[in-house]
Amino acid sequence: MSLPRLAGILLHPTSLPGSYGIGTLGKSAFAFVDFLEKARVRLWQVLPLGPTGYGDSPYQSFSTFALNPLLIDLDLLCERGWARPTDIVPPAFVRQKGDVDFGAVVWWKLPVLRTCADYFSAHAGDADRAEFAAFCKKNASWLDDYASFMSIKTHHDLQAAAESERKGKPVAGTWNRYWKKDLAAHDRAAVFAWNRAHGEEIAQYKVMQFFAATQWQSLKSYANGKGIAIVGDIPIFVASDSADVWANQPLFQLTKRGVPKCVAGVPPDYFSATGQLWGNPLYDWKAMKADGYRWWVARIRRLLELTDWVRIDHFRGFESYWAVPFGNPTAEQGTWKKGPGRALFEAIRKSLGDLPLIAEDLGVITDAVRDLRDGLGLPGMKILQFAFDENERRAGNLVNAFLPHAYDRPCVVYTGTHDNDTTQGFLESLDDGTLALIASYLCGEAVDAERAKRLRKNGTLLRSLITLALSSTAQFAVIPLQDVYRLGTKARMNTPSTSGKNWAWRMTDAMLAGEKADAAAAWLAELVALYGRNGAAR
Repeated sequence: MSLPRLAGILLHPTSLPGSYGIGTLGKSAFAFVDFLEKARVRLWQVLPLGPTGYGDSPYQSFSTFALNPLLIDLDLLCERGWARPTDIVPPAFVRQKGDVDFGAVVWWKLPVLRTCADYFSAHAGDADRAEFAAFCKKNASWLDDYASFMSIKTHHDLQAAAESERKGKPVAGTWNRYWKKDLAAHDRAAVFAWNRAHGEEIAQYKVMQFFAATQWQSLKSYANGKGIAIVGDIPIFVASDSADVWANQPLFQLTKRGVPKCVAGVPPDYFSATGQLWGNPLYDWKAMKADGYRWWVARIRRLLELTDWVRIDHFRGFESYWAVPFGNPTAEQGTWKKGPGRALFEAIRKSLGDLPLIAEDLGVITDAVRDLRDGLGLPGMKILQFAFDENERRAGNLVNAFLPHAYDRPCVVYTGTHDNDTTQGFLESLDDGTLALIASYLCGEAVDAERAKRLRKNGTLLRSLITLALSSTAQFAVIPLQDVYRLGTKARMNTPSTSGKNWAWRMTDAMLAGEKADAAAAWLAELVALYGRNGAAR
């Protein structure tokens, strides 16, 4: 698939301003689309959109098909007559501005959404009821299991919490460790009986998904109407504690009780002496192949309903994946196992046609992975923060492949991603030698450390790195919004292998509209025009 030459901004909807506690799909989201239009930016890249679980990570979701109900805008529900204004008043502990406090938001907003769902079920007009029924019918293949999973999980989590308090130590609440055996096994009769006994609760989860889907599609249509495409994100693996694994256990490498035999991760390398242990259950690729990869086809189809392009996280796992025996404390004692390779993508293409995919091909990539990526014609990723990394030389690369003059195939260039520090924070963390090297590369002449520090302080280096990305031969150039506004480390979205403070950053109102936003949009628009990134996105 040929790619147009475009510019993009990376911003997850939770980072939008203007709503209580967390960014939503409300008026600020539409205003952000207007900002992109002014900046002549044709791509809006987001993170995974699913309902977040432990650690609030969008990469550990309760469902790869569902949308995060926390993104629902409550004011829009009231405008449509689907909720009462008196039901959505936030308490004092939920702040409107500042970073997301997920604990406070979840504690307040999810019960409010259930109340709104009940109101909709009782008062919706005939047209809205018909629209909801059509949504449920179209999405029944995943929606029914998701609603059942969340209902059962809510009850068992409460039991686990009570037992934890009684025993004075944590008790796992995941479905494969704490649920009754017949429910944990996804026994149809047991699930049916549960749903019949908890019908109102099941309906709440379905209505919330209807709310989220309606608002998301309205936003996407608005963006597409202005020539702006949405770039989605799909993790290769899914969370163990998810409706995806619970409802499709034969498709995963699990014991009869649903416990993973092996889990996902990556082996030790120059970034980590013990590797990275992600803990996701692994696919049974033989079982998936036997039914024509139907689950994966459905997954990609769903993402392409929600977005226009899809970035696949950890693409190298489709060629070979690192399998770590369940229970190991680190990822050191794993083995490489062959993935499905080209056969998976051929099955998806057979059902869905050409695939607008971006391969996240970062880390240690082998010739076999490159052959798979290139054979499928997928663009890879380039990160400018990696372009001056000493580790690249230690890995045996004579020319750093992240430097723009080394780009030799279709790719997407980023100054940084959600897993990196902001680029200003990255520049402030560098030693004098590396900082001077970057300044010399950007200025085209030798720059000493003192001059490089001045260029860092006044923002010249950051602006030059953004310009470098936009001027490069990469088809897509995507800039995190934090870099547009020269924000430091405090605005970082995620620090891998840590928990507690990630995914929480929110932009300010001034970054969305007003003199500051107008100046940023005008600067971007000038660069987009200068470097020919103003084509059609769709």
